[in-house]
Amino acid sequence: MAEHTAFTASYFYICPVHYTIIDIETTGGNPKNSKVTEIAIYKHDGEKIIDEYSTLVDPEMSIPPFIVNLTGISDSMVQDAPKFFEIAKEIVEFTEGCVFVAHNVGFDYSVIRSEFRSLGFDYRRPHLCTVRSSRYILPGHDSYSLGKLTRSIGIKLIGRHRAGGDALATAELFGILYQKDKNNLENFIQEELNPKRLHPNLDVDALDELPNKTGVYKFYNDVNQLIYIGKSIHIKKRVEQHLRNSKTKKAVQMQKEISRIEFEMTGSELIALLLESQLIKQHQPIYNRTLRKNKFPFGLFNYKDETGYIRFFVGLTSKLTETPLTSFSNKKEGNHYLERLVEEHKLCKKLCDLYRTQSSCFQYEIKECAGACVQEEAVEDYNKRCQDVINQLNLNEASFYILDKGRERGEKSLILVENGSLRGYGYAPFHFNKTKIENWSNFIDLYTEDRDARTILKLYLRKDTKHEVIPF
Repeated sequence: MAEHTAFTASYFYICPVHYTIIDIETTGGNPKNSKVTEIAIYKHDGEKIIDEYSTLVDPEMSIPPFIVNLTGISDSMVQDAPKFFEIAKEIVEFTEGCVFVAHNVGFDYSVIRSEFRSLGFDYRRPHLCTVRSSRYILPGHDSYSLGKLTRSIGIKLIGRHRAGGDALATAELFGILYQKDKNNLENFIQEELNPKRLHPNLDVDALDELPNKTGVYKFYNDVNQLIYIGKSIHIKKRVEQHLRNSKTKKAVQMQKEISRIEFEMTGSELIALLLESQLIKQHQPIYNRTLRKNKFPFGLFNYKDETGYIRFFVGLTSKLTETPLTSFSNKKEGNHYLERLVEEHKLCKKLCDLYRTQSSCFQYEIKECAGACVQEEAVEDYNKRCQDVINQLNLNEASFYILDKGRERGEKSLILVENGSLRGYGYAPFHFNKTKIENWSNFIDLYTEDRDARTILKLYLRKDTKHEVIPF
């Protein structure tokens, strides 16, 4: 017989927010076509478990052998268990008014929603992921998998890969997170979408089909007008943020107008950034025009002063006609970057607008500056190091490919930079790099570089370390 327990929570109204810590076992790893074989739920008030519910579930299909080996749940164990539709009402009632909590909540929540959707019911709860919140509240662990994390913080996990054992360990982890940093933990709660606030033509169920991968997304209104273009490394998550946003009137108004959503996966974040910029210029969607601000309003500039020394400074790009060497979101970020250049290339802080003085800079006094600030270092020597910086930021007119993730398994993305300029990008089979590099250009679609594209490229090369650069 299936274990099947349920208790009425007599404490429900003591605390304004309750949490249901949930774990499920399933027939597979794909939320879209996996069926539940076991579910365990612990209701938690932030301090303790106050109620529980658990049962095996008949998935109405054969359980694959590798799942049997992993969980120990076999066809014979679930043959007398209730089917999901028989326990659906109990789950709805037990989780009503609660936050849905799970370790890697995206999987458990998606499977449960899929099960309910097959019954014609739209199951929605605010939800919280203990993986994401643990990374923030309990930083520094080598792994945030449930088994390794609980072991490293002293939680006993009895019954790994069974819903009851995993859910109970997650509940203990949740209690630690709640007691350690309740306020920040609550910031990780993802509020569910309210269909009443959205356009009636928008298929809310179709949002579940959006990929949580890198690419560009587009919002259309009910007359098929493209009204907004964005990019994200998690398309689904970012789109849902748009649809939940109630902080500004413009965001709420845009929500009401979105009747259709399209997306284009890019694999590479750099390609997503370039494609977003290109499409916005091409279509000029109304909400990109009204909401868009200059993402990088500050730039690094250089000039020669009256004594011939090259000087650097961080300034507003809107006030200067020159193209910056690189760009920044704010002045503080720019100055931090300039500080690093000073240290790496032994530049003078005074000549980089980082130390205001009429005489020598402080670094000169402690013998860390060669004296360009008081004209003791030869102009040629100092300017040679400055020119190295300028050449580096102008990509040294180099030619190279940037290799990154593809849109799917079995492919890679390529971005071609030739003589320091962006030439184009494309996709190739995963093992294409075994072919001659002269043939790689066959995979490239040409791209017309502009100031924004050049800024995007430089920022990406400066900040991202996961890509591979192949010079030629």
